[in-house]
Amino acid sequence: MKAIGGYPELELRKGEHYHKDAIKLNTARNCLEYILLARKYRKVYVPYYTCDAVLEPFSKPSLRQTKTEFYHITEELKPALLPELKDGEAFLYTNYFGLMQNTVEGLTEIYGNRLIVDNSQAFFDMPYPRIDTFYSARKFFGIPDGSYLYTDAVLEDYNGSEIETDRSFDRMDALLKRIDLGAESGYGDFQAIEHNLCLQPIKKMSRLTEAILSSIDYEQVKKRRQENYETLNFALAGINSIALEFNEKTVPLCYPLLDASSSLRRYLIAEKIFVPTYWPNVQKYCTENSLEYELVKNLVPLPIDQRYENNDMKRITLKILGEHSNLEKRGILYIKK
Repeated sequence: MKAIGGYPELELRKGEHYHKDAIKLNTARNCLEYILLARKYRKVYVPYYTCDAVLEPFSKPSLRQTKTEFYHITEELKPALLPELKDGEAFLYTNYFGLMQNTVEGLTEIYGNRLIVDNSQAFFDMPYPRIDTFYSARKFFGIPDGSYLYTDAVLEDYNGSEIETDRSFDRMDALLKRIDLGAESGYGDFQAIEHNLCLQPIKKMSRLTEAILSSIDYEQVKKRRQENYETLNFALAGINSIALEFNEKTVPLCYPLLDASSSLRRYLIAEKIFVPTYWPNVQKYCTENSLEYELVKNLVPLPIDQRYENNDMKRITLKILGEHSNLEKRGILYIKK
Protein backbone atom coordinates (compact mmCIF):
# COMPACT_ATOMS: atom_id res chain seq x y z
CA MET A 1 0.00 0.00 0.00
CA LYS A 2 1.37 3.42 -0.96
CA ALA A 3 2.37 5.59 2.01
CA ILE A 4 0.65 8.96 2.39
CA GLY A 5 2.18 11.75 4.48
CA GLY A 6 5.32 11.58 6.58
CA TYR A 7 8.63 13.27 5.77
CA PRO A 8 9.16 14.98 2.37
CA GLU A 9 10.70 12.94 -0.43
CA LEU A 10 13.16 13.72 -3.22
CA GLU A 11 11.12 15.49 -5.88
CA LEU A 12 11.80 14.73 -9.53
CA ARG A 13 9.95 15.80 -12.65
CA LYS A 14 7.25 13.29 -13.60
CA GLY A 15 8.13 12.39 -17.17
CA GLU A 16 8.87 9.17 -19.01
CA HIS A 17 11.82 7.10 -20.20
CA TYR A 18 13.44 7.90 -23.53
CA HIS A 19 13.50 4.15 -24.21
CA LYS A 20 10.05 3.54 -22.78
CA ASP A 21 9.44 0.34 -24.78
CA ALA A 22 12.73 -1.34 -23.85
CA ILE A 23 13.43 -3.95 -21.21
CA LYS A 24 14.90 -2.05 -18.25
CA LEU A 25 17.81 -3.81 -16.55
CA ASN A 26 20.56 -2.91 -14.10
CA THR A 27 23.65 -2.90 -16.36
CA ALA A 28 24.51 -2.99 -20.06
CA ARG A 29 26.74 -6.04 -19.59
CA ASN A 30 23.71 -7.86 -18.20
CA CYS A 31 21.71 -6.84 -21.26
CA LEU A 32 24.33 -8.67 -23.31
CA GLU A 33 24.18 -11.66 -20.97
CA TYR A 34 20.39 -11.71 -21.36
CA ILE A 35 20.77 -11.83 -25.17
CA LEU A 36 23.39 -14.58 -25.06
CA LEU A 37 21.38 -16.75 -22.69
CA ALA A 38 18.10 -16.26 -24.53
CA ARG A 39 19.57 -16.81 -28.02
CA LYS A 40 21.89 -19.64 -26.92
CA TYR A 41 24.69 -18.47 -29.22
CA ARG A 42 27.69 -20.79 -29.42
CA LYS A 43 30.08 -18.16 -30.77
CA VAL A 44 30.17 -14.35 -30.93
CA TYR A 45 32.53 -12.13 -32.93
CA VAL A 46 33.66 -9.28 -30.66
CA PRO A 47 35.76 -6.20 -31.49
CA TYR A 48 39.20 -5.99 -29.91
CA TYR A 49 38.41 -2.36 -29.12
CA THR A 50 35.79 -2.81 -26.44
CA CYS A 51 35.24 -2.35 -22.72
CA ASP A 52 36.15 -5.21 -20.38
CA ALA A 53 32.57 -5.05 -19.09
CA VAL A 54 31.41 -6.36 -22.48
CA LEU A 55 33.64 -9.39 -22.03
CA GLU A 56 32.41 -10.09 -18.49
CA PRO A 57 29.31 -12.13 -19.43
CA PHE A 58 31.46 -14.64 -21.33
CA SER A 59 33.31 -15.45 -18.10
CA LYS A 60 30.18 -16.44 -16.20
CA PRO A 61 29.61 -20.17 -15.64
CA SER A 62 26.33 -20.15 -17.59
CA LEU A 63 28.11 -18.86 -20.72
CA ARG A 64 31.44 -20.66 -20.64
CA GLN A 65 30.35 -22.70 -23.66
CA THR A 66 29.90 -19.51 -25.68
CA LYS A 67 33.16 -18.78 -27.50
CA THR A 68 34.45 -15.42 -28.64
CA GLU A 69 36.53 -14.50 -31.67
CA PHE A 70 38.00 -11.01 -31.81
CA TYR A 71 38.16 -8.80 -34.88
CA HIS A 72 40.02 -5.60 -35.69
CA ILE A 73 38.52 -2.29 -36.78
CA THR A 74 39.71 0.16 -39.44
CA GLU A 75 40.75 3.79 -39.01
CA GLU A 76 37.11 4.65 -39.80
CA LEU A 77 36.09 2.50 -36.77
CA LYS A 78 34.39 -0.06 -39.03
CA PRO A 79 34.97 -3.83 -38.90
CA ALA A 80 38.14 -4.73 -40.78
CA LEU A 81 36.68 -8.12 -41.76
CA LEU A 82 33.11 -9.34 -42.09
CA PRO A 83 33.02 -13.08 -41.34
CA GLU A 84 30.36 -15.35 -42.78
CA LEU A 85 28.30 -16.50 -39.81
CA LYS A 86 27.48 -20.14 -39.23
CA ASP A 87 24.48 -21.47 -37.32
CA GLY A 88 24.60 -20.42 -33.68
CA GLU A 89 26.94 -17.47 -34.31
CA ALA A 90 26.45 -13.72 -33.90
CA PHE A 91 28.36 -10.52 -34.67
CA LEU A 92 28.72 -7.83 -31.98
CA TYR A 93 29.48 -4.25 -33.03
CA THR A 94 30.00 -1.15 -30.90
CA ASN A 95 28.48 2.14 -32.05
CA TYR A 96 31.64 4.02 -31.16
CA PHE A 97 31.12 7.39 -29.46
CA GLY A 98 27.55 7.46 -30.83
CA LEU A 99 28.94 8.38 -34.26
CA MET A 100 28.63 5.11 -36.19
CA GLN A 101 24.92 4.73 -36.92
CA ASN A 102 25.53 4.51 -40.68
CA THR A 103 27.86 1.58 -40.10
CA VAL A 104 25.28 -0.06 -37.83
CA GLU A 105 22.69 0.28 -40.60
CA GLY A 106 25.01 -1.38 -43.10
CA LEU A 107 25.70 -4.27 -40.72
CA THR A 108 21.97 -4.88 -40.23
CA GLU A 109 21.70 -5.51 -43.97
CA ILE A 110 24.56 -8.02 -43.83
CA TYR A 111 23.78 -9.92 -40.63
CA GLY A 112 20.10 -9.28 -39.95
CA ASN A 113 18.91 -10.48 -36.57
CA ARG A 114 22.25 -12.13 -35.80
CA LEU A 115 23.78 -8.71 -35.30
CA ILE A 116 24.11 -7.47 -31.71
CA VAL A 117 24.48 -3.70 -31.40
CA ASP A 118 26.26 -2.22 -28.39
CA ASN A 119 24.74 1.26 -28.17
CA SER A 120 26.28 1.97 -24.76
CA GLN A 121 27.89 5.06 -26.31
CA ALA A 122 24.86 5.93 -28.46
CA PHE A 123 21.98 6.45 -26.05
CA PHE A 124 19.82 8.42 -28.49
CA ASP A 125 20.15 6.14 -31.53
CA MET A 126 16.97 4.09 -31.76
CA PRO A 127 17.28 0.36 -32.56
CA TYR A 128 16.57 -1.23 -35.90
CA PRO A 129 13.62 -3.65 -36.01
CA ARG A 130 14.44 -7.19 -34.80
CA ILE A 131 18.07 -6.26 -34.02
CA ASP A 132 19.19 -7.02 -30.46
CA THR A 133 20.41 -3.67 -29.11
CA PHE A 134 21.47 -2.53 -25.66
CA TYR A 135 22.24 0.80 -23.98
CA SER A 136 24.05 2.07 -20.89
CA ALA A 137 22.25 5.07 -19.42
CA ARG A 138 25.06 5.52 -16.89
CA LYS A 139 27.42 6.78 -19.60
CA PHE A 140 25.11 9.72 -20.36
CA PHE A 141 23.44 10.59 -17.05
CA GLY A 142 24.21 10.81 -13.33
CA ILE A 143 22.55 7.62 -12.15
CA PRO A 144 23.75 4.71 -9.98
CA ASP A 145 22.86 1.95 -12.47
CA GLY A 146 20.56 1.43 -15.43
CA SER A 147 20.42 0.03 -18.94
CA TYR A 148 17.96 -0.66 -21.72
CA LEU A 149 17.54 -3.70 -23.94
CA TYR A 150 15.61 -4.19 -27.15
CA THR A 151 15.10 -7.82 -28.08
CA ASP A 152 12.29 -10.16 -29.03
CA ALA A 153 14.11 -13.05 -27.34
CA VAL A 154 12.58 -14.20 -24.07
CA LEU A 155 14.72 -15.36 -21.17
CA GLU A 156 12.21 -17.82 -19.78
CA ASP A 157 14.20 -19.15 -16.88
CA TYR A 158 16.95 -17.23 -15.10
CA ASN A 159 18.52 -19.08 -12.19
CA GLY A 160 15.19 -20.83 -11.70
CA SER A 161 13.34 -17.69 -10.64
CA GLU A 162 11.88 -14.41 -11.81
CA ILE A 163 14.30 -11.54 -12.37
CA GLU A 164 14.29 -9.39 -9.23
CA THR A 165 14.41 -5.59 -9.04
CA ASP A 166 17.73 -4.00 -8.14
CA ARG A 167 18.20 -1.46 -5.32
CA SER A 168 20.62 1.42 -5.78
CA PHE A 169 20.23 3.92 -2.91
CA ASP A 170 23.62 2.78 -1.56
CA ARG A 171 25.33 3.64 -4.88
CA MET A 172 24.56 7.36 -4.69
CA ASP A 173 27.59 8.59 -2.71
CA ALA A 174 29.67 9.68 -5.70
CA LEU A 175 26.77 11.58 -7.27
CA LEU A 176 25.81 13.35 -4.05
CA LYS A 177 29.39 14.20 -3.07
CA ARG A 178 30.00 15.72 -6.50
CA ILE A 179 27.18 18.20 -5.87
CA ASP A 180 28.25 19.13 -2.34
CA LEU A 181 32.03 18.74 -2.43
CA GLY A 182 33.16 18.66 -6.06
CA ALA A 183 34.15 16.00 -8.60
CA GLU A 184 37.47 14.99 -7.01
CA SER A 185 35.93 14.23 -3.61
CA GLY A 186 33.58 11.62 -5.00
CA TYR A 187 35.94 9.89 -7.44
CA GLY A 188 36.96 7.17 -5.00
CA ASP A 189 33.30 6.39 -4.34
CA PHE A 190 32.68 6.31 -8.11
CA GLN A 191 35.45 3.74 -8.57
CA ALA A 192 34.06 1.63 -5.72
CA ILE A 193 30.61 1.67 -7.30
CA GLU A 194 32.08 0.67 -10.67
CA HIS A 195 33.76 -2.29 -8.97
CA ASN A 196 30.53 -3.18 -7.17
CA LEU A 197 28.69 -3.50 -10.49
CA CYS A 198 31.04 -6.24 -11.69
CA LEU A 199 29.60 -9.76 -11.84
CA GLN A 200 26.16 -8.64 -10.69
CA PRO A 201 23.27 -10.95 -11.61
CA ILE A 202 20.72 -9.78 -14.14
CA LYS A 203 18.23 -7.58 -12.32
CA LYS A 204 15.53 -5.13 -13.28
CA MET A 205 16.37 -1.45 -13.14
CA SER A 206 16.04 0.00 -9.64
CA ARG A 207 13.06 2.22 -8.79
CA LEU A 208 15.43 5.06 -7.92
CA THR A 209 17.09 4.92 -11.33
CA GLU A 210 13.69 4.69 -13.03
CA ALA A 211 12.57 7.84 -11.22
CA ILE A 212 15.68 9.78 -12.21
CA LEU A 213 15.59 8.68 -15.84
CA SER A 214 11.90 9.60 -16.06
CA SER A 215 12.70 13.13 -14.90
CA ILE A 216 15.20 14.12 -17.60
CA ASP A 217 14.51 16.68 -20.34
CA TYR A 218 15.88 14.56 -23.18
CA GLU A 219 15.34 17.11 -25.94
CA GLN A 220 17.44 19.65 -24.06
CA VAL A 221 20.14 17.04 -23.49
CA LYS A 222 20.26 16.22 -27.20
CA LYS A 223 20.43 19.87 -28.22
CA ARG A 224 23.25 20.72 -25.79
CA ARG A 225 25.36 17.71 -26.74
CA GLN A 226 25.03 18.41 -30.44
CA GLU A 227 25.92 22.09 -30.02
CA ASN A 228 28.94 21.29 -27.86
CA TYR A 229 30.16 18.66 -30.29
CA GLU A 230 29.91 21.03 -33.24
CA THR A 231 31.77 23.74 -31.31
CA LEU A 232 34.69 21.41 -30.61
CA ASN A 233 34.69 19.94 -34.10
CA PHE A 234 34.79 23.38 -35.70
CA ALA A 235 37.88 24.26 -33.67
CA LEU A 236 39.68 20.90 -33.55
CA ALA A 237 38.86 19.03 -36.77
CA GLY A 238 42.11 20.26 -38.30
CA ILE A 239 44.23 18.47 -35.69
CA ASN A 240 42.06 15.38 -35.31
CA SER A 241 43.41 12.22 -36.94
CA ILE A 242 40.22 10.22 -36.61
CA ALA A 243 37.49 10.12 -39.24
CA LEU A 244 34.09 11.00 -37.79
CA GLU A 245 30.51 10.60 -38.96
CA PHE A 246 28.09 13.33 -37.87
CA ASN A 247 24.69 14.59 -39.02
CA GLU A 248 21.76 16.50 -37.55
CA LYS A 249 20.39 13.34 -35.89
CA THR A 250 23.64 12.32 -34.21
CA VAL A 251 23.89 12.77 -30.43
CA PRO A 252 27.47 11.81 -29.50
CA LEU A 253 28.82 10.58 -26.19
CA CYS A 254 31.92 12.78 -26.47
CA TYR A 255 34.24 14.44 -28.96
CA PRO A 256 36.90 11.79 -29.72
CA LEU A 257 40.18 13.56 -30.44
CA LEU A 258 42.93 11.29 -31.72
CA ASP A 259 46.09 13.08 -30.71
CA ALA A 260 49.64 12.25 -31.74
CA SER A 261 50.99 13.11 -28.29
CA SER A 262 50.44 10.98 -25.19
CA SER A 263 50.93 14.06 -22.99
CA LEU A 264 47.68 15.85 -23.87
CA ARG A 265 45.54 13.72 -21.57
CA ARG A 266 47.79 14.42 -18.58
CA TYR A 267 47.86 18.11 -19.41
CA LEU A 268 44.06 18.38 -19.57
CA ILE A 269 43.60 16.50 -16.30
CA ALA A 270 46.09 18.84 -14.64
CA GLU A 271 43.91 21.69 -15.92
CA LYS A 272 40.84 20.05 -14.29
CA ILE A 273 39.42 18.91 -17.61
CA PHE A 274 38.84 15.26 -16.76
CA VAL A 275 38.99 12.83 -19.68
CA PRO A 276 38.72 9.02 -19.44
CA THR A 277 40.73 6.31 -21.18
CA TYR A 278 38.84 3.91 -23.48
CA TRP A 279 39.79 1.06 -22.70
CA PRO A 280 43.04 0.04 -20.89
CA ASN A 281 42.13 -3.66 -21.01
CA VAL A 282 42.58 -3.63 -24.81
CA GLN A 283 46.36 -3.27 -24.44
CA LYS A 284 46.52 -6.70 -22.79
CA TYR A 285 45.65 -8.54 -26.01
CA CYS A 286 46.61 -6.13 -28.80
CA THR A 287 50.11 -5.49 -30.12
CA GLU A 288 51.69 -2.04 -29.81
CA ASN A 289 51.53 -1.46 -33.57
CA SER A 290 47.77 -2.11 -33.74
CA LEU A 291 45.19 0.62 -34.24
CA GLU A 292 43.36 -0.48 -31.10
CA TYR A 293 46.51 -0.02 -29.01
CA GLU A 294 46.98 3.46 -30.45
CA LEU A 295 43.36 4.38 -29.67
CA VAL A 296 43.81 3.42 -26.03
CA LYS A 297 47.04 5.38 -25.79
CA ASN A 298 46.24 8.51 -27.78
CA LEU A 299 42.48 8.96 -28.12
CA VAL A 300 41.23 11.75 -25.84
CA PRO A 301 37.41 11.69 -25.33
CA LEU A 302 36.52 15.33 -24.68
CA PRO A 303 33.40 16.01 -22.56
CA ILE A 304 30.47 17.57 -24.43
CA ASP A 305 27.63 16.60 -22.15
CA GLN A 306 24.59 18.56 -21.06
CA ARG A 307 26.27 20.08 -17.99
CA TYR A 308 28.42 22.31 -20.15
CA GLU A 309 27.89 25.37 -22.30
CA ASN A 310 29.72 27.20 -25.07
CA ASN A 311 32.17 28.88 -22.69
CA ASP A 312 33.23 25.48 -21.36
CA MET A 313 33.91 24.28 -24.90
CA LYS A 314 35.96 27.41 -25.55
CA ARG A 315 38.05 26.71 -22.47
CA ILE A 316 38.75 23.18 -23.71
CA THR A 317 39.73 24.30 -27.20
CA LEU A 318 41.99 27.09 -25.94
CA LYS A 319 43.83 24.68 -23.65
CA ILE A 320 44.24 22.09 -26.41
CA LEU A 321 45.29 24.47 -29.16
CA GLY A 322 47.75 26.14 -26.82
CA GLU A 323 49.24 22.78 -25.84
CA HIS A 324 49.43 21.68 -29.49
CA SER A 325 51.22 24.89 -30.37
CA ASN A 326 53.78 24.34 -27.60
CA LEU A 327 54.38 20.72 -28.60
CA GLU A 328 54.76 21.60 -32.27
CA LYS A 329 57.33 24.31 -31.49
CA ARG A 330 59.34 21.75 -29.52
CA GLY A 331 59.24 19.36 -32.47
CA ILE A 332 57.22 16.77 -30.53
CA LEU A 333 53.98 16.94 -32.46
CA TYR A 334 53.13 17.00 -36.13
CA ILE A 335 49.78 18.76 -36.53
CA LYS A 336 47.56 17.53 -39.35
CA LYS A 337 46.68 20.35 -41.73
